[in-house]
Amino acid sequence: MHKLNVMFITAMLFSGSTVAGENIVTGSWHYDDIANRCGDTHQGMFEGVRLTEHQRQQMRDLMSQRQLEIPNINVNDLEKLHKLIIAETFDESAVRVQTEKLAQQYVIRQVAIARVQNQMYNLLTPEQRQILNQKHQQRLSEIELQMSEMNQTSAQKPVLINK
Repeated sequence: MHKLNVMFITAMLFSGSTVAGENIVTGSWHYDDIANRCGDTHQGMFEGVRLTEHQRQQMRDLMSQRQLEIPNINVNDLEKLHKLIIAETFDESAVRVQTEKLAQQYVIRQVAIARVQNQMYNLLTPEQRQILNQKHQQRLSEIELQMSEMNQTSAQKPVLINK
């Protein structure tokens, strides 16, 4: 279960950078560094990589195409899960079915996003790829450190459960 939580948190951290890119890509593309458009809360996939105007145009085209390929999040499914969570009695089997449905939708979205990110990555020069890979390793190290700190903190604090 702990490994599943770690994988989910890691996936959310990485998807967060994608979401930031999604929101910003539809806007103007006046910066030389994509990271400048990702805001304070997310790190962009291309943080620290300077792109040519031609590369930016190709990436804009890929992002426009991606919008048509990636299924939207089904808000009704999120609402169903919320209603199960706030119900008077907990129905584990119904929650399990609903979360598995949401997880399947998440996987479909992430595969579509990864496909476009792969296409974008393949637009980069070898030097740009090297910078990107170094930044990726740096982010992984930061995540490992955060997870380690979280595990140490949670091991020190007793968990109280009210029944």
